[in-house]
Amino acid sequence: MKKYTIKDIAELAGVSKGTVDRVIHKRGKVSKKALDKVTKLLEEIDYQPNPMARNLKNNKVYKICVVLPNPEEDSFWEPCVNGVNQAMEEFRSFLIDIKLFFYSPNSTKSFQEVNNTVLGLSPNAVLLTPLFYKESILVANNYKSAGIIVSTFNNQIDLKQVVSFVGQDLHRSGRVAARLMHMIISEKSDIIICHIDETFNNAIHMQKKEKGFRDYFKELGEFEYNILTLNANKKNLDKLLNKYLISHQNVKGIFVTTSKAFNVVEILQENSYKNIKVIGYDLLSENIKYLKNNIISFLIHQSPKVQTYLALTYLIEYFLFNKEIPNQKLLPIDIVNSENLGSYIEN
Repeated sequence: MKKYTIKDIAELAGVSKGTVDRVIHKRGKVSKKALDKVTKLLEEIDYQPNPMARNLKNNKVYKICVVLPNPEEDSFWEPCVNGVNQAMEEFRSFLIDIKLFFYSPNSTKSFQEVNNTVLGLSPNAVLLTPLFYKESILVANNYKSAGIIVSTFNNQIDLKQVVSFVGQDLHRSGRVAARLMHMIISEKSDIIICHIDETFNNAIHMQKKEKGFRDYFKELGEFEYNILTLNANKKNLDKLLNKYLISHQNVKGIFVTTSKAFNVVEILQENSYKNIKVIGYDLLSENIKYLKNNIISFLIHQSPKVQTYLALTYLIEYFLFNKEIPNQKLLPIDIVNSENLGSYIEN
């Protein structure tokens, strides 16, 4: 069924948009002739007014650019595209122009080039995933100088230039992972915090998760755990992890701070390490396979689709309905294991 705008109805009835607005919302004076024409037309097209639409501003088209890591290079970002599509579908009858842009999650150059392209388009707002901290500060400053609103999700940068953040409390997320690890391994064990495929010094989300994890064990005081950090990429992970496990033979747990827990599990299985507990993030199909079989003990679900959908919706509703954009929206830290996985997959 076609969705008719006030402009469409005015043209079909041969009256002004103001007349149509007054008839629909039953306010102000309208001649009997105009009232009859508009009322008859509304009945013919079975018009259902949107109570929020009365707040639209002067038929202006608002442009929002969403800048994401390329999901073809990292499947974690696929649900984010679904979140964007959901918001686009819900607001498709409104004057919002949403465009998606992808950068390589392994290239700061790609990140900068894509954001320079977006900057040149002069959108009203940008929804940004600030994967690279230093470069994100630079592009956020550039957007602000151009009068462009910047909102972020998943990764947080502490800048006045950013109006909003949607995601989890990453420090608390690290603490949750530590609490889970504490429950499933013995005392006086070695634990590896494993960062994969990102430069630690430029990845605030990794730093916050590690700090939360370490803070939890530090506060235990009397318990003796040796916390180690391993920074690696897919190419050298096998070599580095094996080296760590040979030199630290009391490793009982590995906390993977990204969605790449399955990469660690594959190496453990290939080298017959069967008693090391693994905790990671995100419901990727590769992770789910190992979670079902209790090879991964827990996954922390970060709800990437919800993060993206909410962050984009906040921007849309700000432009359309003058709704205030929340400075911060922290989502629950969901703990998933083999027992409750089904409910997450079904949803």
